[in-house]
Amino acid sequence: MTMFPLTPEPLTREAFAPFGDVIEASDAVRHFTINAGNTERYHDLAGIDAGPDGRVVVSIFRGQPRTLPFKVKMMERHPLGSQAFVPLSGRPYLVVVAPAGTAPGAQDLRVFAARGDQGVNYAPGVWHHPLLALDTVSDFLVVDRSGNAPNCDEVQLALPGLIPAACPGLVPTAP
Repeated sequence: MTMFPLTPEPLTREAFAPFGDVIEASDAVRHFTINAGNTERYHDLAGIDAGPDGRVVVSIFRGQPRTLPFKVKMMERHPLGSQAFVPLSGRPYLVVVAPAGTAPGAQDLRVFAARGDQGVNYAPGVWHHPLLALDTVSDFLVVDRSGNAPNCDEVQLALPGLIPAACPGLVPTAP
């Protein structure tokens, strides 16, 4: 089966901006000292959107590790609200996205190599692959929408994408 090659790139605020927000403690974001000088607050890192008639929920997702090379065969989107993932295990992971709009093809996908201290917030309607934990079981704090209206569309890709076994930009985890 022919597959479209996908090359991971480092996760940066600028590169990820068309798809949502990068959640990280960085000098590039607004931050200030609170709690009598004991805490640095990195403020307003993601625009959480529960959409019409929704409410914000906080969950923990426990992701089973994926093996590289990895075939990207499907994508999903949440048209009514955003979805934020913040790693709790300190492990690198992969993020696969495509612009909001019509169903993507493999040529529309972008792959980001996220460090274990970076989270992402997918904007409403942005296509993304489900959680791609690597190496070991990893926990993620997830902030997303709950409501009565259906909020998950899935598509199968006609031509799968292939993330190679050697991922440039993927920061290895210390032993």
